[in-house]
Amino acid sequence: MCGICGVWEYGASEGRIERALVERMRDVMTHRGPDDAGAHIFDEGRGGLGFRRLSIIDLSAAGHQPMRGCTDRVWLVFNGEIYNHASLRAGLEQRGHVYASHTDSETILHLYEERGLDFVNEIEGDYAIALWDAKREQLVLARDRLGVKPLYFYQRDGRFIFASEIKAILAHPAVTAEVDEESLYHYLTFVTTPGPQTLFRDIQKLPAGHMLVVGRDGSTRIRQYWDALPPAAALPPRNDEEHKAEVLRLLRESISKRMMSDVPFGVFLSGGVDSSANVALMAEQMSRPVQTFTVGFKDAEYLNELDSARRIANEFGTNHHEVIISEKEMQEFLPALVFHQDEPIADPVCIPLYYVSKLARDSGTIVVQVGEGADEIFSGYANYVTYLNIYEKFWRHAEKFPRSMRRAASALARPALEATGSKRGAIELIRRLGANEPLFWGGAVVYDETFKPRVLSPGMRKRWQGSSSLEAINRHLEHIAHERPESDFLTRMTYLELKLRLPELLLMRVDKITMATSVEARVPFLDHKLVEYAMALPRSLKVEGASGKHILKRSLEDILPHDLLYSRKRGFGAPIREWFRNDLGPWFDAHLMNSKMRRRDFLDYSFVARLLDEHRRGARDWGAHLWVLLNLSLWYERWIDGER
Repeated sequence: MCGICGVWEYGASEGRIERALVERMRDVMTHRGPDDAGAHIFDEGRGGLGFRRLSIIDLSAAGHQPMRGCTDRVWLVFNGEIYNHASLRAGLEQRGHVYASHTDSETILHLYEERGLDFVNEIEGDYAIALWDAKREQLVLARDRLGVKPLYFYQRDGRFIFASEIKAILAHPAVTAEVDEESLYHYLTFVTTPGPQTLFRDIQKLPAGHMLVVGRDGSTRIRQYWDALPPAAALPPRNDEEHKAEVLRLLRESISKRMMSDVPFGVFLSGGVDSSANVALMAEQMSRPVQTFTVGFKDAEYLNELDSARRIANEFGTNHHEVIISEKEMQEFLPALVFHQDEPIADPVCIPLYYVSKLARDSGTIVVQVGEGADEIFSGYANYVTYLNIYEKFWRHAEKFPRSMRRAASALARPALEATGSKRGAIELIRRLGANEPLFWGGAVVYDETFKPRVLSPGMRKRWQGSSSLEAINRHLEHIAHERPESDFLTRMTYLELKLRLPELLLMRVDKITMATSVEARVPFLDHKLVEYAMALPRSLKVEGASGKHILKRSLEDILPHDLLYSRKRGFGAPIREWFRNDLGPWFDAHLMNSKMRRRDFLDYSFVARLLDEHRRGARDWGAHLWVLLNLSLWYERWIDGER
């Protein structure tokens, strides 16, 4: 994995890009590529490409970027890995292409020279790609199908800037860091910013599975080249055993592809089904021990899965490493967390993820496989099953009643629920039913539309009166409803997760935090062939009774212990409840209640104080809500009203 950036002054009459500017943008991402750096000025000085290299494939100088094609017509900067590059190379060489290296980067160049924009349909992997084509006078950007690698861009005043991280764009003197208020409104709900916006005004992220082409006249064309929709045609008839065998084959193949490396690699092992499957299937393909890495908490042992991880490590003979952290390590890392995230990703798992990534890097392991994606594509989260039960037992029947009747029932039920002290989630679902809104908005919703107005300042409430974060997800729900009207509720839930929570929260946290330690993370459960197969599977193969991931667990029965497969899912968490209640209270107050963001008309700080008080007294657990606000405040102090 690497860091890429670039500037194109497409409207300039003559050259103006200084190499020093490109290098300054590039070098704020040194952590993404400590092994090499490069820059190239193109279009007679109107443009520049920058690159930081983390050497993974072909460690020689032949892998240096920016990389040119067969001629000076095409130049490339590329972050990621192309797992089928060797097989593609064989065909390209047969057709007359001449290679100067053994890199996957060069295969991208040759494919583009041969096929133009269709090159992206041939490659398999995780990537953020930028190509300058002098003949066509166009700049081409592409982000991988599932969004494993991020790619941001900015366009104003005849200038186009792109980078792997927002901080590289902010290093350009023409870019001013300012809050995008609409994105802030949605961030409070989804704990991340839904694409294509970011929390920085005028800076966008290229959506997963999309390509962007900028022309000489500044015109931009964004097209989707891959989507997570279930296939239009049903899978060939198969029984459960055949489905089980195919899932295992695809997963085994995906893990094998992601072992492609010229540097040491390993696995982040939590001890759950997904990471244990990575270990088991990697171990069967290796003659030496798998390197495994686990993190635990000193001050929250109830979250630890150390015993389970040790059991798997012992069973498969891994070279196992552990790190134990406490709130002290959390506090020490928070300032760097804000720097590496660019915009807040209010998932406290980022803290332990950093320390287990650092453990891997300190041990000499540069590439790791992680378990993200399995719960999304195979329906492994408990709340998926809850939503599914609500929909099938109640919601789909209630939807058939006239909207006026549902609205009236909602108006009656809501105050009754509030009077009985029912959970906020129940109140929000009653509101959605009465408003004719979808039941499921995503697997990570914190400030819902019932609760969010209370934390907003009066001015913010007035400015966004009539708005809803439904706007950020409705286009995805409407798209699958139009393209696959026959799809069931569970499929539509999964599709929404693959459009928002997975690429913009879970995968973003993996990329930003592992790269903070110069480690590359690979995600075998998100091989697009496995995702396409999983999306085509019926509900009955994913959810059985009160548990999910049915077909995945069955496919692993001959690989992993039965009790591990069918034990209650615990999940990878962090003790934010304790962090806000223990000795860090004054520090949190300083950065939340006394934040510089308080000067802005965003939040109602009297309500925030109430949340803090109730949480510390143990009256309510507001840990997730407070973490969202703390991350936002720290981000504001670092990037908007602080030294950059």
